[in-house]
Amino acid sequence: MPSYTVTVATGTQWFAGTDDYIYLSLEGTAGCSERHLLDKPFYNDFERGAIDSYDVTVAEDLGEIQLLKIEKRKYWVHDDWYLRYITVKTPVGDHLEFPCYRWITEDKEIVLRDGRAKLHRDDKTQILKQHRRKELEERQKMYRWKEWHPGFPLSIDAHCHSDLPRDIQFDSEKGVDFVLNYSKAMENLYVNRFMHMFQSSWSDFADFEKIFVRISNTISEYVMQHWQEDFMFGYQFLNGCNPVMIKRCRELPKKLPVTTNMVECSLERSLTLEEEIKQGNIFLVDYELLDGIDANKTDPCTLQYLAAPICLLYKNMENKIVPIAIQISQTPGPDNPIFLPSDDKYDWLLAKIWVRSSDFHMHQTVTHLLRTHLISEVFGIAMFRQLPAVHPLFKLLVPHVRFTIAINTKAREQLICECGLFDKANATGGGGHVQMVQRATKELTYSSLCFPEEIKAKGMDSKEDIPYYYYRDDGIKVWEVIKSFTTDVIDIYYESDEVVCEDMELQAFVKDVYVYGMKGNKSSGFPKTIKTREKLSEYLTVAIFTASAQHAAVNFGQYDWCSWIPNSPPTMRRPPPTEKGTVTIEQIVESLPDRGRSCWHLGAVWALSQFQENELFLGMYPDEHFIEKPVKQAMMKFRKDLDEIVSVITERNKNKKLPYYYLSPNRIPNSVAV
Repeated sequence: MPSYTVTVATGTQWFAGTDDYIYLSLEGTAGCSERHLLDKPFYNDFERGAIDSYDVTVAEDLGEIQLLKIEKRKYWVHDDWYLRYITVKTPVGDHLEFPCYRWITEDKEIVLRDGRAKLHRDDKTQILKQHRRKELEERQKMYRWKEWHPGFPLSIDAHCHSDLPRDIQFDSEKGVDFVLNYSKAMENLYVNRFMHMFQSSWSDFADFEKIFVRISNTISEYVMQHWQEDFMFGYQFLNGCNPVMIKRCRELPKKLPVTTNMVECSLERSLTLEEEIKQGNIFLVDYELLDGIDANKTDPCTLQYLAAPICLLYKNMENKIVPIAIQISQTPGPDNPIFLPSDDKYDWLLAKIWVRSSDFHMHQTVTHLLRTHLISEVFGIAMFRQLPAVHPLFKLLVPHVRFTIAINTKAREQLICECGLFDKANATGGGGHVQMVQRATKELTYSSLCFPEEIKAKGMDSKEDIPYYYYRDDGIKVWEVIKSFTTDVIDIYYESDEVVCEDMELQAFVKDVYVYGMKGNKSSGFPKTIKTREKLSEYLTVAIFTASAQHAAVNFGQYDWCSWIPNSPPTMRRPPPTEKGTVTIEQIVESLPDRGRSCWHLGAVWALSQFQENELFLGMYPDEHFIEKPVKQAMMKFRKDLDEIVSVITERNKNKKLPYYYLSPNRIPNSVAV
């Protein structure tokens, strides 16, 4: 009688093993096997990390194995089991691999196909077509779209983390509890004694050092020492944690009536302001999106303020970007002066602080939350709804949505919800952050997520003109390597553009992103269909780059750049100055966050800047969804290309006082998970 050797690999997560009854059956082209009991309770099989083997004898040869069924039946209590994969050795010596990488919960049966990636057109038998269709039908019931707030990209239909499908939950919900993590961070930073001191101002700038953790030779310490200097202010627009706002100024906006006479002492080339603009030496940062956003009113004891500044910057003879004019509000007028480096020291410093505070709000809500977290969730939900596990694009994308839906659900549950943690310390809390996302979503475009295209659109693409823009340099390298990888994978499964057009599951995935995620907004430029391999490569690169590199660039530098509170105030407690010559050091300190809000802010940026335990960095794919040799070779090439980027960045950063490492691939997690 024919015998099959079945090997079962259990996950290594905590509580991944099971004591339940496990049954297996095989379905082939020539027949089906009976249900075989692989393990009885307390036989010490299927323990965490275990690899167990069994001989399954059948009455007659089953032909080519098409499906493998696994059933879990309760022994005493419900005991979830994480199944990594199953391998089957056939009577003729063939080895078949059945990837799973899923939790099997309650009394359920799951049906697996072997690991070879297949497009819909590759399935010839009715049983495989039916399995494919049924899997998507079940997934679409589990992964439902929901509007969390009007004007937001759609998100998962789940009220809290425990409502999510088990496969996309965190292994331990405790590890991503924002309240717990922020409190723990404040305890670790020894600032918890200040955390309840709301309305209590600091005495002076030096007083902020009481909660500043001085770590020698780090970016955070350098920021603390140099934050008042114009070069440091300008440098952050290039390589800080929000390096996406700056653009080349082609024409001075009418709402910013700066003249040559005003800034003459800052211009080093004996040219007029107009001539400097023509030569490409003037840059602009405009926080117009903040104009009219409601400031946080959740604490009646503390008035909080927002502004929408415009900042003009200049590339000096040393190729450094420095500020030359700041208007704190959008509408010019006598009560909205244009502040200049030639003004009194504290006038100029307070104007720069207002810009830094506005930059913090744009970073947290638009650059970080909307343009990485929420967009990655859209790709993730559409993937689960429209791509079966056997589809090559599911296998390609699934590592890059790991825990993304879970972290966003947790954020909606604890962080950005009404009365959430965001309200505690941020001037955009209490609803302002919602208004910002709504505005920014209307302006969000597909092309702005295409990294090289966005850099070029802002006029920031020339390395000769702007030599110290490491975010651009490293980002383009990583983008190109990801695009090369996606192209290699596409070429394996799509031999022509026609195959791309005919892939109904791919087209349904793209349509789901556009119709539901982006609500069918034509002006977004998100494609409704994809017709060429080149466009498919770009689309997949957008999804992977956004989830990995873009998120890393704007997330993991938060402690470096925001832990010195005066450099990145999360709120301002006094309105912007309306005239020059009146600002004092006392007024600046009174404007900055109080002790309690400073501590909550510090705990937040510390917690958000930490990698996950057992983090998987770009190109690390321990779950082998792909089994084919050509794809594994493409992955090896991908990792080799990424390693070369690491070497280049490491060499460049040697002996730098301000190293830039956020886009070094060995520091880029595969997905948005924090």
